[in-house]
Amino acid sequence: MNLEHLKAAIRDIPDFPSKGIVFKDLTTLLKNGPDLHEIGVALADLYRELGVTKVVGIESRGFIGGSILAYELGCGFVPARKPGKLPSVTIKKTYAKEYGVDTIELHSDAINENDVVVLHDDLLATGGTMRACYDLVKTMNPKKIYINFVVELSALNGRENLPEDCEVTSLLKF
Repeated sequence: MNLEHLKAAIRDIPDFPSKGIVFKDLTTLLKNGPDLHEIGVALADLYRELGVTKVVGIESRGFIGGSILAYELGCGFVPARKPGKLPSVTIKKTYAKEYGVDTIELHSDAINENDVVVLHDDLLATGGTMRACYDLVKTMNPKKIYINFVVELSALNGRENLPEDCEVTSLLKF
């Protein structure tokens, strides 16, 4: 499925969140029903035959595509959240980001050794957040982990920060 036409719907925001950064705003893509539907189907088509049991969506924009993907696959959705946002016992991972340090948490009972998991976020930049999420999920010993993004900023080489033994897919590359 060729999705290149969807790139035109993504808005560039210069100097956000800081000077020199060109932010890829996917909200302009998501607000169009047919485009959103096309993304959801394309995401699910990547994993339909792989026995996925859980999709982990990374806060907050990863909740959108991750929920759609989980719905399309008929599997569970697990939110990866910032500290203090989940109500039960959590496990966490602190990691370095482009702009400082952050922490990500999952419920400690969210994933088990029988799960096949897709980790989803809207955009791959440097890969720090996704790598932290992968490392956290890996401690829960699932059968298999896949990594997925809607958009990848290839020039930032984020794939280099992701595990080599894990299949990484992106629908759109800039």
